[in-house]
Amino acid sequence: MGNAKKYVVGNWKSNKNSGEVEIWFKQFASLFQESKNKFNNLEIVVCPPFIYLPLAKKLLENYHLPIKIGAQDVSPFPNGAYTGAVSASQISQFAKYVIIGHSERRSNFHEDDKQLSEKVKRAKEQNLGVIFCIQDENTSAPQDVQIIAYEPVWAIGTGKTDTPENADKVAAIVKEKYPDTVLLYGGSVSSENVQSFLNTSHIDGVLPGGASLDPQKFWEIVVNASKI
Repeated sequence: MGNAKKYVVGNWKSNKNSGEVEIWFKQFASLFQESKNKFNNLEIVVCPPFIYLPLAKKLLENYHLPIKIGAQDVSPFPNGAYTGAVSASQISQFAKYVIIGHSERRSNFHEDDKQLSEKVKRAKEQNLGVIFCIQDENTSAPQDVQIIAYEPVWAIGTGKTDTPENADKVAAIVKEKYPDTVLLYGGSVSSENVQSFLNTSHIDGVLPGGASLDPQKFWEIVVNASKI
């Protein structure tokens, strides 16, 4: 595989309250401190809801965790009169990454390619690392994104996964189109299957959803990923 570091990106979606966020970081920190593993071969990212970005950043700093914070979405607009929107410049105070184009955003909020391109543009203006989601090898992505996440819709939150072999075939096609990208797989990722995806030729990381809500399960994914 071309990329030295593997990526583990936890997407919490619209889950947790502030107390649960604090508990998650406390428990994850306890596991991290017991292990003595610095995970230098991994880029570990956690993506909480917007409202908890400041808290998550504060907690990871307090616990000295080797984690980056990501947002789950970003406004296609700059700062200004856009009621309810959260801009890239606001996100960039707390996060290093942002997920754009997740299938749940596309289907539930009817986001189209034009809107997604604007979101990518705003994120890049603030030097946020874009994690751009595609649903299959035919989904287009902006040419200048660094990370593409393949997430087959039927595997999101269902407990069903694509096979590592098929996911790798899709990843190979995507990397032909976008040669310099890091390729993640998302879709019911677990500690049991993470190594089979990361052992393929073209997959550089994973984007777990449900499993990232439990610090123990996320920890096990991280540990198993670090062994590749």
